[in-house]
Amino acid sequence: MSKLESAYKTIGEVVKIVGLKSKRGGASPTHTIRYWEKEFKQIKPKILNGNRRYYDKKNIDLIRRVHFLLKDQGMTIKGVKKILKSVDTLKLDENLNESIKAHDIRNKLIKISNMIKNIKNNK
Repeated sequence: MSKLESAYKTIGEVVKIVGLKSKRGGASPTHTIRYWEKEFKQIKPKILNGNRRYYDKKNIDLIRRVHFLLKDQGMTIKGVKKILKSVDTLKLDENLNESIKAHDIRNKLIKISNMIKNIKNNK
């Protein structure tokens, strides 16, 4: 049984949602999210019994934004801090549930290519 999308998630679940991977293929890199909590004050999980962290949808979206800017866009932590502090934070497609993923783009390109071939064959 899976949790509702509105339910709080543990740090391990957030790692899977965001898609963080360990370089060595070992345990999940929860340390990365804990580090980002220290660097980006906007990430504020609920910390309950036994110092367990629980993240709501707002925090998960923020972590996705940080991950996208750092890993995919190649920004520095300082640059990401500036973006997060600005009044008009960027609306990044990667943070939405309808985000564009590489496999989606590939499938769309294949469909477009097939459509072009069909048009050329019908002439």
